[in-house]
Amino acid sequence: MPSTPAFPSLDSLFGQIVVLDLSSPYVCIGRLVAADDLLYQLLDADLHDFRDSPITRENYVYDSVRLGIRRNRKQVLVRRSEVVAITRFADISET
Repeated sequence: MPSTPAFPSLDSLFGQIVVLDLSSPYVCIGRLVAADDLLYQLLDADLHDFRDSPITRENYVYDSVRLGIRRNRKQVLVRRSEVVAITRFADISET
């Protein structure tokens, strides 16, 4: 039986700009600098509330790749239990 490649560890994401898709109507984009059992810590982050915006999550993230991150937080702590997905910003497709 062929072996399955291992997931890249969370450690490989530290220092990288990441997108945290949350179960709530928020998305957070910033540099991942720390994590523990409860929280992710991001610096120079954009925490966007979709209740205040007509744009979809996908279009917002895509626009952030094309136009740049709209930093509105020097630091943000995000509960890990709220995170649905974590993606390296560099891995977001521009097409």
